Amino acid sequence: MNTMREADIKDAVRQFIFSSIRLPDLRDDDNLFESGIVNSLFAVQLMTFVEKTFGIEVESDDLDIENFKSLKATADFVIRKNARRAARQ
Repeated sequence: MNTMREADIKDAVRQFIFSSIRLPDLRDDDNLFESGIVNSLFAVQLMTFVEKTFGIEVESDDLDIENFKSLKATADFVIRKNARRAARQ
């Protein structure tokens, strides 16, 4: 996935979350950590999913809750990482 739309990224992440956690409703800006939906183990699984699915490397500088706290934050993170990778090529 080279040129990804924010909506497509959010849909992929939403499906990943739903495959592990049953939620009645998950909005794009819902904070996954504050709600208790996500624990530290699931956060690692989410980062691994993001790396494999979108072909990016989550580096130590990226390990910030702000990058993964919601569907929108995760999609924005993926878009930023892909933009940086494209700029280096």
